[in-house]
Amino acid sequence: MAGVERTLIERWHSAKRTRLGRWLFSRAIGRFAPYTGTIAARVEEIEPGRSIVTMRDRKAVRNRLQSIHAVALTNLIELSGSLSIIGAMHPGTRMIPVRLESEFLKKARGTLTAEASCEPPDADFEGELQAAVVVRDESGAEVTRGRITVVIGHTN
Repeated sequence: MAGVERTLIERWHSAKRTRLGRWLFSRAIGRFAPYTGTIAARVEEIEPGRSIVTMRDRKAVRNRLQSIHAVALTNLIELSGSLSIIGAMHPGTRMIPVRLESEFLKKARGTLTAEASCEPPDADFEGELQAAVVVRDESGAEVTRGRITVVIGHTN
């Protein structure tokens, strides 16, 4: 598992150069984590302690109120938060989510942008790490906010 995180970042740095590369990278994440793939999110940026992920408003992620479903929003929070943490992790470490929080502020419609941030840990860090996520609509209004908590440990 330790190599997966490094490989992910290395592949992102290669893929981000072109629109097609970013699309293929985003699709690959959806295939690697099939449930995450159900929201068809697109990775826009990953760097140590930060990520940006977008999700289009489409019928498959809508609820009966014609807004984006709470679970789709929570899935977006998990993806963006996890990517910000993976981008901050050191070789030889792995992580597993232990808590996921979502707060829904208003109906979410249109293309959404999730921006996640976390404090990059020291190389010898083991324990819980959190990433905060803010989801905004096309007008820039905050529609959802959340937090993912993971436990980081060393593989050896």
